[in-house]
Amino acid sequence: MNFPSFPGGFPGPGSSGPEADSPTCSAKGCRDAAVWVLAWNNPKLHTPERRKTWLACAEHREHLSQFLGVRGFLKDVVKLDEWVQPEGSERI
Repeated sequence: MNFPSFPGGFPGPGSSGPEADSPTCSAKGCRDAAVWVLAWNNPKLHTPERRKTWLACAEHREHLSQFLGVRGFLKDVVKLDEWVQPEGSERI
């Protein structure tokens, strides 16, 4: 999994080369540019204010949102350029 750097932090271990500056979609096998941040948390594991994030390209936004939504995990979907990382959030 690629962990790129993007606004607000998330420096990626092992990120290098041209992709390091461009956040990529979190969908398996997708290397498209991310344009959405899907903020989520698992209430069985995380405190209510904690947010984990997945990034999504335009094509995978709906699929990833549905995956998280069906499980009751999805909390917010925000354009990447409007995302402000809350304290304690992280990207996986």
